[in-house]
Amino acid sequence: MDRSRLEAFSDGVFAVAITLLVLNLAVAGPGTIEHPNQSLLHQLGRLWPSFAAYVVSFFMIGIIWVNHHVLVRSVKAVNRTLLFLNLLLLLFVVLIPFATATVADYRLSDSWDGRVAMVLYGAVFLGMSVGFGSIFEWTLHGQRVYQPLPPEKHWAARARFVGGGLVYVVAILVALFNAIAAFLLIALVAVYYIFERTPAAPDSGGGDEPVV
Repeated sequence: MDRSRLEAFSDGVFAVAITLLVLNLAVAGPGTIEHPNQSLLHQLGRLWPSFAAYVVSFFMIGIIWVNHHVLVRSVKAVNRTLLFLNLLLLLFVVLIPFATATVADYRLSDSWDGRVAMVLYGAVFLGMSVGFGSIFEWTLHGQRVYQPLPPEKHWAARARFVGGGLVYVVAILVALFNAIAAFLLIALVAVYYIFERTPAAPDSGGGDEPVV
């Protein structure tokens, strides 16, 4: 398959997923049954969990899109295995709006349902990390990319992927006891990958492998 078809399909899925995030941000109009006496400012204030979850999820999808673009651009040819690994990644990307809406609905509360919602949120990000890590692992074998990562750097690269996944595992465990603490852990992962070593393009002659 032409690599451009894989990129075009994936970009479409990323675009839809990142757009769906905003659907959870809504306020009731004036004089509605739901909020007859609440001002707009008060309603916006009550939406802070939705805004917080939106920002984290938006940047996480954005980060995975940037790194997916860099990684796929380095691939020489697309085969059946890569297509299914890519579908695995997209499966969890599409789930992010659902998990984000669920967290927002339970308002990052420390109730049992709120903690379950955060477990779901962390599990989706963990699945996304596993999906992307699987694609990256695929690129390490054979001559599948234009500029293969030297063998001596393979384990260091894997450690970075495992490290990110481990943070999600820790966040899931923490979510069983404290939803807000787990959310902050997930948010820190997003902040880390925004500022941590931007991936280099295949023809730039330097930089590190993409991470998520």
